[in-house]
Amino acid sequence: MRLMYVCLVLLLLLSGPVPALAQSGALDQSPTTIVKRYVTLDKKGARMDAMSFETLVPYIDWREEPVWGRVVVIGDVTVPEDYRQWEVVNKLEVVIPVTFRVLGAVYLETAAFVPEETAEEVRFRVKEVRSKWRIVEPVIPPHVGLKRMIDLVREAELKETDAEKRSALAALAGALRKVTP
Repeated sequence: MRLMYVCLVLLLLLSGPVPALAQSGALDQSPTTIVKRYVTLDKKGARMDAMSFETLVPYIDWREEPVWGRVVVIGDVTVPEDYRQWEVVNKLEVVIPVTFRVLGAVYLETAAFVPEETAEEVRFRVKEVRSKWRIVEPVIPPHVGLKRMIDLVREAELKETDAEKRSALAALAGALRKVTP
């Protein structure tokens, strides 16, 4: 009986892909899977430090993050599942329009928040790269969720030793807390 069970499990594993074992970016998955994962990690602040950036590598086709002076603060993001909303270039390349609900921007040099509520559409080009879906462009500034941005600023404030900079970070955190998500 045990041998029969083992054979059945082996047969199931060898008969086809198991969703839990599917590789990230596999071509048999929807390209929106890659885009959704990328924007979700970005919203959580994964692009804000070098260690976290490594979590994005399976979704993108660039290897280093530019230095940004501005972080876009967002309330929400929408990635359309319906392929009719995409631009289909060919069967191995699509452009997926992603809509961000922007609340404003944080300027890192001055520790200032500039509120500006708007809808921003970014057209992510996703194509087959080395037999996997990858985002190839555009490389945009980080788009971080409001709550996570407040947490990042608060963490920076706690670590800051310079009283003037700590005060500027406290003011930035206060300005962000006033924003309605």
